[in-house]
Amino acid sequence: MKQTNFFENVANQKNKPLAARMAPGSFEEFMGQDNIFGNGKLLRRSIEADNLGSVIFFGPPGTGKSALSKIIALKTKSHFEEANAVTIGIADIRKVIDAAKARAEISGKKTILMLDEIHHFNRSQQDALLPDVERGTITLIGITTENPFFYINAAIISRSTVFEFKPLEKEALSSIMEAALKDKEKGLGNYKVKMSDEAKEHLLANAEGDARKLLNALEIGVLSTKVDDGGTRVFDIDIAQESMQKRAILYDRSGDAHYDHISAFIKSMRGTNPDAAIYWMAKMLTAGEDPRFIARRIVICASEDVGMADPMALTLAVSAFSAVEFIGMPEARIILAQAAIYVACAPKSNASYLSIVKALSEVKNGKARNVPNHLKDANLDCKKFGHGQGYKYPHDFEGHYVEQDYWTDPVELYSPTEEGCEGRIRERLFGIRKKKIKD
Repeated sequence: MKQTNFFENVANQKNKPLAARMAPGSFEEFMGQDNIFGNGKLLRRSIEADNLGSVIFFGPPGTGKSALSKIIALKTKSHFEEANAVTIGIADIRKVIDAAKARAEISGKKTILMLDEIHHFNRSQQDALLPDVERGTITLIGITTENPFFYINAAIISRSTVFEFKPLEKEALSSIMEAALKDKEKGLGNYKVKMSDEAKEHLLANAEGDARKLLNALEIGVLSTKVDDGGTRVFDIDIAQESMQKRAILYDRSGDAHYDHISAFIKSMRGTNPDAAIYWMAKMLTAGEDPRFIARRIVICASEDVGMADPMALTLAVSAFSAVEFIGMPEARIILAQAAIYVACAPKSNASYLSIVKALSEVKNGKARNVPNHLKDANLDCKKFGHGQGYKYPHDFEGHYVEQDYWTDPVELYSPTEEGCEGRIRERLFGIRKKKIKD
């Protein structure tokens, strides 16, 4: 536990990683999160007015949660303490609270406690905080990468305003990188760096919205690059790949490559080529594609392209989607691989897909049909209108089948293939239809 002092000497600053040195110290330097921190937003107004209540900041790493907390420390007139939930104990919490009470009585000064990784607090530790958060003895800034509604006491949540931090957009990351390259005091401005556009794009694409990850890769790339005869450090795509420890993947999640790759993935499963399907899936995952998007496409393929040839394909695909939701990456890749391989290797039939296409066309363009009287609900108007009268209950007949009309002017919409399980369905329906024609 320590009282925050942000005016360390220059030597200590130089020993810090680039990400720590470039941490924003003002509103103007803070990038991203316009949805919660833009001009006129509640959070910004509260900080500017020095009237911030207890808050919970949650979101992925490197999105500005701690940085914004430290801006608050610089802007506020309150006493500011910071601690990490991993190392602080209940006794430490008591000391902070007692000091806050004394401070309020003597000077009327408020105390803000920034508690990093608050999701590591157990229930007892959270309960120790609750009464004084409720009374306003301390103003809590809880920081977490986890969903606070799962990990934090509901009573603390109800007494705090929860702000969700999103992964930083490309524009914000680009501004952060440019600032780091130009800043001669805190950044890399004293180095003569020539960075290729390809290298920049690689770092931005693979930072995954994490400014800390971006700056760490930038720093190690610049410092490890040899100086040429002109005193320049050439930062090319090879350096970018090594620095990010990630090969450049030609894949734009919002552009044509996104659709091209998912198309190749689906067509490989449809074409019964599990090797190609797994390759395209691996490439998408490596490039940062949402595994849930891939899982949804497997579910669709299981129904559209496998269908009744293997009804278990849809069951397995839906189970895989559900598992991906609560398992998450990186383990979700195993579940996705199993589902994709099953669908790719399964016998194929698009008869179910074609049947709904034909049925919709028939509804829009075919004859208008009403429900036959014997198929209508017999619970109402049975005596008055004869609804349900004459209906034959199939289970009362041999083979659990009896011939009767289920619609007027029937046409064949479902044409089963001979593939897999659908072959048995085809055989049964063919027998029924043949008997109907004969009768």
